[in-house]
Amino acid sequence: MFKRVLVATFLLLSFSIPHTLATDATDQEEDNEKMALFKKTEALTQIPWYYLAAINQYEKNIEKETDPKKRIKIKFSEESWFGIANPSKDTNPSLINLFEGIGKDGNGDNQADRSNDEDVIYSMASMLAKEGNTKQDIKIALWNYYQRALTVQSIMQIASVYKTFETISLNDSDFPIPLQYNYSYRNTWGDARGFGGRRIHEGTDIFANYGTPVKATRYGVVEIMGWNKFGGWRVGIRDIYNNYHYYAHLNGFQDDLKVGDVVKPGDVIASVGATGYGPPGTSGKFPPHLHYGIYKDNGYSEWSFDPYPYLSRWEKEAKK
Repeated sequence: MFKRVLVATFLLLSFSIPHTLATDATDQEEDNEKMALFKKTEALTQIPWYYLAAINQYEKNIEKETDPKKRIKIKFSEESWFGIANPSKDTNPSLINLFEGIGKDGNGDNQADRSNDEDVIYSMASMLAKEGNTKQDIKIALWNYYQRALTVQSIMQIASVYKTFETISLNDSDFPIPLQYNYSYRNTWGDARGFGGRRIHEGTDIFANYGTPVKATRYGVVEIMGWNKFGGWRVGIRDIYNNYHYYAHLNGFQDDLKVGDVVKPGDVIASVGATGYGPPGTSGKFPPHLHYGIYKDNGYSEWSFDPYPYLSRWEKEAKK
């Protein structure tokens, strides 16, 4: 049931809490408008809507400045939009095409406007379509554009979630331990740890009995499973907001859970244990508990931040 996998190492690059864990409810009307645009673009280009939605969500996750008026968050540079050698910023699509720019006319007004949502999403879909519309084609096109493996992986995973649930309105969350079980926790993020060298504690410890179920907190994809000498048996899940959720010191995994599985809040993924701090199978060096950590990817790097405020809120919401 257990699988050996490469250890995922995360560097603590910032002590600040990222501004996007996607905690506010998404406006349903806006989601419906975006879905209509994604479906329209799919019909025109044959690129499945969930890839377009995933790219847009990824770009939203990493944007530094938010424009609430724009539904589509994908941004192209002037150089890529108009073409490298284009001497003007003329929005005539024929001229842009002459200079091999990305910009396309998506709404039929004979203009390729970099600020127009329909033009932008149609241009992205057209770029992807040059490689084809299969899953592998999309991966190649995304790599050619982003040139970053984690970005491509994240977009493909977000697309898997959207495809599975057939919607982009996925804002639920859950506390990782069922409320009917005995558990306790406090804010331990940033505390000193000595095993393996001086380091800080990159998570919150939730103490519970051996075998207590552990649940997924957000919609996401199982990215990694197996043994880590620090975390013991652990599961890593990346959600649709570029957050990596790290569940460690587990006693075992849920039957049939595997890398690549799509999960939703409340899905049981494992059980509480006391594994870690040694070679595979090491257990009992500390009381049983779930180590729960969250790491944020901003499109360039990944860092740990304090999950305690989110756990506290999710617990209160679950009690309601």
